[in-house]
Parts: sequence; structure tokens; C-alpha cells
Amino acid sequence: MKKKVIAVVGPTASGKTKLAIELAHQRNGEIVSADSRLVYKGFDIASAKPTIEEMEGIPHYLIDIVEPEIDYSAGDYARDAKSAIEDILSRGKTPIVAGGTGLYFRVLLEHYNLPQVETNYELRNQLELKTREELIEDLKAVDKKTYETITQDTSKRRLVRILEMITTLNKPLSEIETQKEPEYDVEWIMPELVSREWLYDRINRRVDIMFEQGIVEETKSLLAKHGRIRNFTETIGYKEVLAYLDGVWTLEEAKDKLKQHTRNYAKRQLTWFRKNPMLNIKI
Repeated sequence: MKKKVIAVVGPTASGKTKLAIELAHQRNGEIVSADSRLVYKGFDIASAKPTIEEMEGIPHYLIDIVEPEIDYSAGDYARDAKSAIEDILSRGKTPIVAGGTGLYFRVLLEHYNLPQVETNYELRNQLELKTREELIEDLKAVDKKTYETITQDTSKRRLVRILEMITTLNKPLSEIETQKEPEYDVEWIMPELVSREWLYDRINRRVDIMFEQGIVEETKSLLAKHGRIRNFTETIGYKEVLAYLDGVWTLEEAKDKLKQHTRNYAKRQLTWFRKNPMLNIKI
């Protein structure tokens, strides 16, 4: 018998945190975050990091565990999340993995076997000097099958990592065994999504609240502490406010751009989660 794990997934602003906490109260559970920005210390307002009050006494794991200078990979996440899950199970409690980073769920709870490849910073820096189009052409030359899976939503950062892995492994990713037997018996749950318009309205209201909570001041503080490191400047929320601080946009333009970029991100999340046959996504 496989061990039971609950997965609460969905796009940003859909109510995952609230639902996960309700389930934790009902099922004697503890929560393992599956969000690629909640791992970073200080990334609070932009990531909608739950407060101590919002956690309602439920233990949360993999939040505030590394400094923003650290490139925390999906492989790092899978290792740490599995450790947290096994600890929760050992105490007779129910692990609830909750978040919106699709790759984290895929490597932890689905059938995807992520190749273990250490970060090659020198190679990565060289690749990042190229445009997204150049990276796509490089990928086409070395791994046509993987190239054919690329969509317009595939980020430059993801392309850099793919080429880094291919170069390090010295073989196409398409030739590497990427399937494995899922380790846990997963109950997949998603908050009810009323409509796309409903979700977008929640996103817009969340962005307004971020500015009320002080995202501009938080951005200034992080900039002073860490400088323009990639994990900071590429995070939705901070990059828009940085453009405002740099005089590229007005405050209202930055707010509108953040709403637009967050809505676009939610669309990408929905596209990712639709690939999971256990989820019935209607919007």
C-alpha cells in the first residue's frame, strides 16, 4: 500500500492556501508548500506568503528556507519535500502538499523522474547572454524531440536549464528515462474555479492589496539588501515595482502590468495542471 498524500493545486489567487488549511484541520494534516517563491526569505508580499495568523496553527514546511541568492532547483525541492512528507507520516499525520508550481508537483508526486544535474554556473552565465530565440535554435540542434515540446510559454530560464542539463549529461533529454512509478497515493484537489472572469477579478484585487500592504517598500528593502540578483528581478511583483522605481512606468502602470502578468501566469498554471488526468479543469 502506498502512503497517502493530499495535493492541493491550482492557479494563483484561487484559494489554495485557505483550502489546504481547512483540510489540515479536518484530516489531522500538516502542509508542505509547493511554491517556488515561498522558499525565499523576505519574499513576502509579492508571493502572498501566508502569515502566522493565516496558518491558524497548522505547521507549514518549505517556507523561508533559503536566501534569494540561492538557486533552489526542482531537484532540491523534491528532496526536501519528500523529507518533510516522511516526517509528517512518521507522526501519524496527513501530508498536504499545496501550491501552484507545477514542476514541483510533477517531480514529487507524479511520474516524472528529474535527471540529477548539478548547477554549472559558468555554462549558465554563458547561456543567459543569448536571446530566447537563440536558445531555442540551440535546443533544436541538439535535441529535436525536446525542441518540439517547447511552447510560447516556455521561459528563457527553463530553456537555459534544459541546455545546461543536455550539455552536462552529454545526451539529449529525450534519450533519458523520465518516467517513474509514483511513490505516493495522491488525492488531487483543486479549489472550485467559478469562471475565468472570477479568477481574474480575484487576481486584480490581490494586486491592489499587495500595494496597500507595502510591496513598494518591500521591494526597496530587498533591493538594498540583495541588489539586482536574478531570483529577485525575475519574480512577478518585484520586477514591475522595480520598473516603477527605475522610472520606466508610473505607479498605476506598474500596478496594471502586475495584474496583467499575474493573469498571464495563472493561464500558464492552468495549462500545466490540465496535463494532469486526475484534475478536471473547466475554465
